[in-house]
Amino acid sequence: MNKIILTDMEPGINPSSDELANVVVTRLGLMPRKKGSTEKMNMVLVELYERTKKANREKRPTDAVMTVEEMALLAGITRQTMYDYLRRWLAIDFIGKTSFIGLDSKVIVGYKLNGSTLENALDKARSRINANLDYTLKYIQELQKTVKNEKISQGMKTREPESDNS
Repeated sequence: MNKIILTDMEPGINPSSDELANVVVTRLGLMPRKKGSTEKMNMVLVELYERTKKANREKRPTDAVMTVEEMALLAGITRQTMYDYLRRWLAIDFIGKTSFIGLDSKVIVGYKLNGSTLENALDKARSRINANLDYTLKYIQELQKTVKNEKISQGMKTREPESDNS
């Protein structure tokens, strides 16, 4: 089960791109939850964006792809730890997994922003989060109906006449 944890972090006055990226990653629940694990996850977001811009500009989609090793290096964490964090990025559809054949005919597996801009990627994440909320609404409606039916059923049982077998 993937947890989606949204926060309400705000940037300071006149924030840098670094600070804004940190705010975005934190608000979307993509920052590591363990204090001190890495404070550089925002660097991954900025690099994904820069690569996407370059790929679009030069019409080479493969330029938008980052390997897990590259992401981990930027974030200052191990490859395995990066895989753990990537689950959250994938869970909200902010990034997508992709593969292509490299110059040396090797298959390259990596991840790219799930859109041609950060706004497009956020739209995908928003859709995923809204879908989660829509399902939650259905469960809430079902819960209300079930509670009502259970109370009606309990009321019927207490009003049933007792049979007289004498």
